[in-house]
Amino acid sequence: MASRRKIQYDDYRVAVQQIILSSSDTDYLDHLIPALKDATISHRTPALMQSLSHYADEREADIERIGLTRHEEFLQSITQLQEVREGTVALTAEILKLNQSIQASTEKLAAQKGALVDTKAVRQNIAEASEALKDSLKILHAVNQAHELIRKKKYYGALKALDDLQNEHLIPIIQNKYATQHKLADIIQKSIPASQKAISEAVMTDLNTWLYRIRETSQFLGEVAFYHTEMRRTRQKERMESNPYLRHFKLNSAIELVFDESEEFDALDNDELQVDFTPLFECLHIHEALGQSDKFRSDYAATRRQQKELLLTSSVDLLDEDSDSSLSSLLEGIAGFAIIEKATMRKAPSLRSPVDVDELWNSMCHTAISLISKALDAVDNAEVLLKIKGVIALFIQTMDGWGYSVSVMDNFLLVLFEKYAELLKRRFSDDFQEIVSTDDYMPMPISNLDEYDKVVNVSWFTPDKPREDLTFPCVLPFSQMYPLCCIDIRNFLNQFYFFSDDHFQHPNVIDETLKKSLDELLSEKVCKSLVERLSSQYLGQIVQILINFEHFETACTELEQLLVAARSSTSAGGPIVLNATEEFRSNKKTAEKRIFELVNSKIDDLVETAEYDWMAPTLETEPSNYMQTLTRYLSNIMNSTLLGLPREIKELIYFDALSHAANMILALPLSPEVKKINPNGVAALAKDVDYLAEFVDSLENAEILKENLDELQQTVQLMQSENPDEFYDTTIRNKKFGRVDALNGPKILEKLTYSVMNPTRTERLANFSSRFGMR
Repeated sequence: MASRRKIQYDDYRVAVQQIILSSSDTDYLDHLIPALKDATISHRTPALMQSLSHYADEREADIERIGLTRHEEFLQSITQLQEVREGTVALTAEILKLNQSIQASTEKLAAQKGALVDTKAVRQNIAEASEALKDSLKILHAVNQAHELIRKKKYYGALKALDDLQNEHLIPIIQNKYATQHKLADIIQKSIPASQKAISEAVMTDLNTWLYRIRETSQFLGEVAFYHTEMRRTRQKERMESNPYLRHFKLNSAIELVFDESEEFDALDNDELQVDFTPLFECLHIHEALGQSDKFRSDYAATRRQQKELLLTSSVDLLDEDSDSSLSSLLEGIAGFAIIEKATMRKAPSLRSPVDVDELWNSMCHTAISLISKALDAVDNAEVLLKIKGVIALFIQTMDGWGYSVSVMDNFLLVLFEKYAELLKRRFSDDFQEIVSTDDYMPMPISNLDEYDKVVNVSWFTPDKPREDLTFPCVLPFSQMYPLCCIDIRNFLNQFYFFSDDHFQHPNVIDETLKKSLDELLSEKVCKSLVERLSSQYLGQIVQILINFEHFETACTELEQLLVAARSSTSAGGPIVLNATEEFRSNKKTAEKRIFELVNSKIDDLVETAEYDWMAPTLETEPSNYMQTLTRYLSNIMNSTLLGLPREIKELIYFDALSHAANMILALPLSPEVKKINPNGVAALAKDVDYLAEFVDSLENAEILKENLDELQQTVQLMQSENPDEFYDTTIRNKKFGRVDALNGPKILEKLTYSVMNPTRTERLANFSSRFGMR
């Protein structure tokens, strides 16, 4: 502090020097006032007075020194000095007065300065408070902005605002413990998790609303997807009709997809339906930002599983297509749900993994199969089952296009097909049974050309005459049951292959099942039923069954070729052989035998009516009644009942009938009851045999048929022979009586009555035994 006073003192000496040496009053005051002001302000007025006194003492010393040396000058100086002193006193008075004035001003200034300092402090506090308030308002504005974004459902923006609030405002303030807003920032920082939770809950609320709408929309989405698939089917069929090569490519094949590229369709965004995934993406984005992705994925998966359970009904009605529990509604709902899942997986791979989606898909498929299987017991109509298959096939094709595995549903179609084949077989079995049982077994009458064309078109039948040469009315060889069965067979084939329309991955199963079912129907319901009717005593019915057998055999042969042509490429190669073909063929023989039995039985009945008087006293002039009836019967069945039979069968029946008739007639004289036969009896028999031979001569192929009468005719000739011993001569017998049985000849001859000259029976037998080495 001493150095500072010295400097100030020195300064006052300089100031005093400048004051004393002033050249004018103005200059004098200019130097005096600053020195006084400074001394007053700094409270160093005594120092200034001391400097002035010191300067005066020095000047007095100088004066005294000058006075001693220069008296006059000294006196002058004293005078001047007195004047100066007077001026100094006056000046001092003025200085004191001025000092008092300056001191008063200084005190006032100090007070004002103190007030100013206080004001500045208040203003500083106000400024700091204002700045703190502004910063707090910024924080509160950011908080309000975040909550306003939440209210506007701009959740990600709100979350970003909270994050910016933390990074830009809260964290720096919290790190500075002396910051004015520290407490406010701490409170807001603690409220951030609650705000984030509010955002999470709000976005989940929106997501749940979206999920609910999606669940409600699933069925309609599936319906739209089914409709699109149906349109693709239609376009593919049109392409196949114009280009048969495309028949090798099914729906969803690469070729079909290439052809259908021009038909752009988005099942999730079209004129009928728009599915907006924004809520889902926003929710996923929010949870990723919150670091809750795993929890969100878990919650979302659980929610979708619950919705899957709600989607699937407890039962399905396969008979009512309009009810909410119908098959279409069930599969449309599953399809819509699965499409949403697949679209979600494609748009947000991190949210839905293929494993999760496939797990839900397989669960829904197995549940649907279980529901359908339970309801199948109520289905007893093949057409209804075909519609069910059509809905399932549409479902399979739609979901196959979305990349789902449809093998489970494809395998279930095998179960449906087994049921379908069973229902078809049952229905057509009843139809065949009714056709066979209600047939009149008469040749089918045709009244006009249109009717003829219809029958020919549905039947496997090759007419003998061109249709232009036909005259109506006419009859066809088969009975009405044959074309009716042909119609049913064609319908059976068509309805079997209807199952493979649109989609069925097991065509070889259809081929095998169709062959087996058709074979069983033809064998069990047609052939076996016809064989049972062979027990009838009505020859015309048996003949008609034989004719029908012939045509069914032809039909089976044609069916074998048809089945080969219709067989799928996946089936085994080689020819197809129906067991029914051989059964119809073999049972033709059974029918022929039955015809033989009936014809021969009739012949037996007629021959049994023969009333030969073997010892007739007179000669008969007319053939016997039984012979006339027999020939008339053979003629009638040839020209009516057997007319429709194939020529070879008809000839065989005639051949057998004549052979049997000849044997029966021959058995008459050989009967043990006949003891004697006189020439009149022989003549009566000969007349009947000649009558029969004349009838045979009038027939076609008479030479062949007449061979059946050789033994009978030669036996009669032997009975009429004048020298019966010729029979015992092998050479003559082989020439004249070669067809006569070697044992029957002697029996006949034994019964003949001859004249006395004729050998006795004992002699003839002895002669016969010696010729043939008999004892």
